[in-house]
Amino acid sequence: MAEDVNYASVVFKNKNRSRPEAKNKEETVYDEVKVKKNSTKQSPDTNDKKADGRRRHYRLLACCLVTFCVILLLGIIAICVYIATFSQENSQTTLLEMNRNLTNLNNDLREDYTNLTRASAVLESKVTNLTAEKHNLTMKNQELETQNQELEMEKRNLTNQIKDMEAKGNELNISRAQWSIDAYCPRKDGGARHCKSCQSGWTLFQSRCYLVLDYKTFTNRKTWEEARENCTIRSSDLVVVDNAEEKKYVSDNSWGSSGNEGYWIGLKVEDGKWKWVDGSDLADSSWIENPTDGHCAISVTDDGWKSVNCNNRNRWICEQKSLSV
Repeated sequence: MAEDVNYASVVFKNKNRSRPEAKNKEETVYDEVKVKKNSTKQSPDTNDKKADGRRRHYRLLACCLVTFCVILLLGIIAICVYIATFSQENSQTTLLEMNRNLTNLNNDLREDYTNLTRASAVLESKVTNLTAEKHNLTMKNQELETQNQELEMEKRNLTNQIKDMEAKGNELNISRAQWSIDAYCPRKDGGARHCKSCQSGWTLFQSRCYLVLDYKTFTNRKTWEEARENCTIRSSDLVVVDNAEEKKYVSDNSWGSSGNEGYWIGLKVEDGKWKWVDGSDLADSSWIENPTDGHCAISVTDDGWKSVNCNNRNRWICEQKSLSV
């Protein structure tokens, strides 16, 4: 645009210049070219002005560009600062929240650790107790095994003793059977046997046999328990009276008795009452005075029964069932 303006001015100047009217066409063209060349040439002042204008324009443009860049940079910095601040705030909030969560988790873990420590201590105590119990049970088991072995040994010994006793018992039974046969069915003059209801020396009364042990000397007499043992050896027991007739028979056979010296019968005070040796209670309490602990009954001729100390020494009467023949 600047060149067009210059060209127009140049043309305008050419119009005002006085030229000879009579010029040919070549001159005219030459003059025009010359004018154009001259038009391109400007004065130094004009060029300086134009250069100054351009420089001012470029400076203004550069200042605007720099200002825009500065503003843009400041905006970017502000945005970065905001983002950094926002991120930092969010990071701090997140970190605080994480810190609280970690603190709570740490507290929970500490509590769990404390509980586990306590539980571990309890378990260790239980394990210790169980170990001690196991040791005690092991010792008891060993003791029981030892006792079991000893019991097995005793069992074998007892088994052998039982076998020996059975063998001896069989022999004894055979001997007793033979004795019973000889006692109840003696041979007369080596001939045939003649059987009786009671063995020799015993008397028969109401299907029972009685043996009166009438020892004259005091040293041969026995306490109530000793007298009963003697009857047991004879396969009998102290007499048990069932009725008044038997009571009279026993009293009549209590020979030579008087006062507190009579014959032991199978009646004793147990648990504050009179009991027979067969376990039955005394049916008629009028037959003897009130029971006294430690006392047993004796039969006295024509004086009934009396309660005396069981440790006294007296004679006695044995009784057994008679043999049915």
